[in-house]
Amino acid sequence: MSDPADLTLTEAADAVRKRKLSSLELLNACYANVERAGRELNATIWLDYEGACKSARRADQAVKRGARLGPLHGVPMAHKDMYYRKGKPCTGGSSIRKNFVPEVTATVLARMDAAGAYSFGGLNMAEFAANGTGHNREFGDCHNPWNLPYIAGGSSSGSGAAVAARMTYAALGSDTGGSIRLPAAACGVTGIKPTQTRVSRAGAMPFSFSFDNVGPLARTARDCARILSVIAGHDRLDPTSSSEKVPNYEAALDGKLDDFKIGIPTTYFLDNADQPVALAFEEAVRVLTRRGATVGCVSLPLMDAIHTYSGIVMGVEAGTIHAEWMRKRPQDYGQHVSSWFYASYAIPAACYLEALSRRGPILTEFAKQVFGRVDILATPTIPICLPTLAETDIDNGPADARARSFRTSANTVLFNYLGLPSVSVNCGFDPNGLPIGISFTGRPFAEANVLKVADAYQQATDWHKRRPPVLA
Repeated sequence: MSDPADLTLTEAADAVRKRKLSSLELLNACYANVERAGRELNATIWLDYEGACKSARRADQAVKRGARLGPLHGVPMAHKDMYYRKGKPCTGGSSIRKNFVPEVTATVLARMDAAGAYSFGGLNMAEFAANGTGHNREFGDCHNPWNLPYIAGGSSSGSGAAVAARMTYAALGSDTGGSIRLPAAACGVTGIKPTQTRVSRAGAMPFSFSFDNVGPLARTARDCARILSVIAGHDRLDPTSSSEKVPNYEAALDGKLDDFKIGIPTTYFLDNADQPVALAFEEAVRVLTRRGATVGCVSLPLMDAIHTYSGIVMGVEAGTIHAEWMRKRPQDYGQHVSSWFYASYAIPAACYLEALSRRGPILTEFAKQVFGRVDILATPTIPICLPTLAETDIDNGPADARARSFRTSANTVLFNYLGLPSVSVNCGFDPNGLPIGISFTGRPFAEANVLKVADAYQQATDWHKRRPPVLA
């Protein structure tokens, strides 16, 4: 068999189940890539190889004795370092929580444990999940495995880079303004932001009450579907989590798009897009047409309001969560984080309440005008070719670093305000050899549909199978 680290998550789980590979072999294959590329990428914050070996051996013993196996049995993973596990470090990518050890375990980790997975480390991330580029003053910036000087996306930068570099079969990220989809696009992997409330946030470091989402990054839509089937669903520890029935997302992936109507926005998402991005997007849409989808243009309502309200809600909520630390130890924040929080304290309460109260009516109108005509909205995940870490270093970089950084997330944060499910997959590469992402977004709780389109696209292309140069 070829390198076990090249297997997708579903392939790896099936190989353990069928006794073609042991869990320990999977772990060692991933760890070999951690040692090969870890120093260059800076994708990890902490590792527990010894503990993971014990978990792998237990998983292999369960297979040998014929125990009932979960859908993720024996698959080693590492996750964004913001998910609490009792007795293990959880830094949130920050100096303030550098030595924090939680006393509880996040619901999503507990559910993945019950499905047979185990974790071996915490992955690098933007400080407190507060930027879309992956800059981190305390632990160092995460680098893109396709071209090291460039951003890996954020805030789940380590998750995107580690999945692309075959250090882990999948990784949990979080998405408040694009923090799953941005690193998925930047690193050439697949990442899904579920519908708001679809997945429990209990035991996950908070950033914005109204916008935070938990979801996976992996190499394929099928991988993401399997994980989402495990972690989605109501949780009594998170009263905001939905009781909506959880379908078998993987069962929906039949590759057929004959009955699907896919909309291409006539405004906003393609405005001023870089040419390589626009061309890759257009070719991806042609692929979907050849798979049987009906494609047409769709006008998007209220985009100015959505854009404005998104910034207000996220800024105020993030600033509120960090208010006490900002009063007591502002020097422990990177300037690009603290300056954003300071600005949020000047936003009047009336503006915040207006932004919240308009959310429902705007979603209703958006759904009526868009999803009344199409099943899926296709958009470029990041409208520009990826910038370098130096070009987006707000603390030490050029004067336009903040504007350039914010432009990377211009196409993603809107769907956090609307609370819609959205998945990003790789659809090509730019002249610098860096991935380009396309996103598929659906109506609330239509994760099965967005994953179905993403999987159909991946069945017709091989972008998601390519290995980054860092592994050469």
